[in-house]
Amino acid sequence: MKIKLLRALLLAAVICTMNSCSSDSSEIETADATVQKVVAYSYNSIELETMDLINAHRVSKGLNRLEKINHMSYKSEEHDNYMIANNVVNHNDFAARSENIMKILGAKSVSENIAYNFNTPQAVLNAWLASPGHKENIEGNFTHFGIAIKENPVNGRKYYTNIFAKI
Repeated sequence: MKIKLLRALLLAAVICTMNSCSSDSSEIETADATVQKVVAYSYNSIELETMDLINAHRVSKGLNRLEKINHMSYKSEEHDNYMIANNVVNHNDFAARSENIMKILGAKSVSENIAYNFNTPQAVLNAWLASPGHKENIEGNFTHFGIAIKENPVNGRKYYTNIFAKI
């Protein structure tokens, strides 16, 4: 009787161990996949022009040019897609984007500008520079940036996310 009970307990322990190990390893693989560095990003002409305008403004103020990082532009694009899908304009999940950039790129600080419904790169830059908080980010102590400008396919309005980092 004791041997049958021990065998049953051993079998139950083995089954539980096998299930928990396979579950844990798949969670780890999934978690690791979400923190990989994105190296490829395809910039459109509006994104490149906006980055050039931001750098021209910084240089005019005696500041360093910012170097673009594809991973940060990808994170910006994710946020644009979120805002379009949810019909919102906000900084939701900025903490997660910031944490990801700090972990993946080794950034010391991260900041973000967003905008909505500007038709030209100059118009969005003018609006950001007219806002003290956005201007502070553009002129801040940063070394790198990423940007994504995506159009809502339903109404044609543009969503902007611009992330800055000191690396």
